[in-house]
Amino acid sequence: QVQLVESGGGLVQAGGSLRLSCAASGSIYNINGMAWHRQAPGRQRELVAAITSGGIKNYVDSVKGRFTISRDSAKNTVYLQMNSLKPEDTAVYYCKSFGPYEFWGQGTQVTVSS
Repeated sequence: QVQLVESGGGLVQAGGSLRLSCAASGSIYNINGMAWHRQAPGRQRELVAAITSGGIKNYVDSVKGRFTISRDSAKNTVYLQMNSLKPEDTAVYYCKSFGPYEFWGQGTQVTVSS
């Protein structure tokens, strides 16, 4: 089992920034990578960014150049730095670990006002 705890969500004006954090604990040796997903009301959950254990990063096109995923292996924590936020970034953001099994965090709300 892997436990994931997200933090850092909140309300921000368009053009602002937020940094999300996801702290992993438990059987972290099974983790091959971490990802951030988001789900807006009435929409499907989508992958936002991912980082593998080897440091390879991927982003959905809509956030490229604005969001940065990073990790601190010593703290077992992955971050999502979100800059130039837009109202359409409003969603619940979920952290996920992937490997032999997938585990999800509880989600953190990000609201961007226009």
